[in-house]
Amino acid sequence: MLIETFADLICPWCYIGKRRLDRALADRPGLRVDVRWQPFQLNPDMPAGGMDRAAYLAAKFGGTERARHVYRMIEETADRDGLPLALDRIRRTPNSLDAHRLVRIAGRRGLGSAMADALFAAYFCEGLDIGDHDTLAAAAVPLGFDVQEVKRLLAGDAEVAAVQAADGLARQMGLQAVPCYIFNRRYALSGAQEPASFLPLLDLGAEEPEALSVVAG
Repeated sequence: MLIETFADLICPWCYIGKRRLDRALADRPGLRVDVRWQPFQLNPDMPAGGMDRAAYLAAKFGGTERARHVYRMIEETADRDGLPLALDRIRRTPNSLDAHRLVRIAGRRGLGSAMADALFAAYFCEGLDIGDHDTLAAAAVPLGFDVQEVKRLLAGDAEVAAVQAADGLARQMGLQAVPCYIFNRRYALSGAQEPASFLPLLDLGAEEPEALSVVAG
């Protein structure tokens, strides 16, 4: 079955949601699944170089105290899920366009999901700037990519149009928040749901053919 994951690589709930989907899939070991990453930028107007993390959080949540409260809840949720998180290490909130491009580039080799995992870990565990090309190239090396090849692709326009088209189509479909999961292009599940919430859709979707394509690949 096909599962399209609409998410942003700087979204902590998307990080949590991906782990929960992985846990649900582990409970269905015989299910043949094609999980495809679909980009969604929470901050499409973010400057190319990103911005200072403290300034970003203050602007987004109306002050640093409110931001601390929101992120404390995220940290507690991640901790219950056994998911490492080190939000205090993040110094910049990046523009995520190039990170999405890299996931799509990796997807050509069937490594899109693995690349998303690597970038989530780089950002949320190590506090690295995943808008920086050197950081992105380094994250791709353990997956078998050549550093210079990745830098060359990111310096050009590889996958820019595809990412922008997929993001735009998601908004046309009415998506306003992520994560959101589309099963066989028929059924949707929004939010970082508990693993058990995925199971009925995995079971239902496995029993029927895919619908016509309506989502940019």
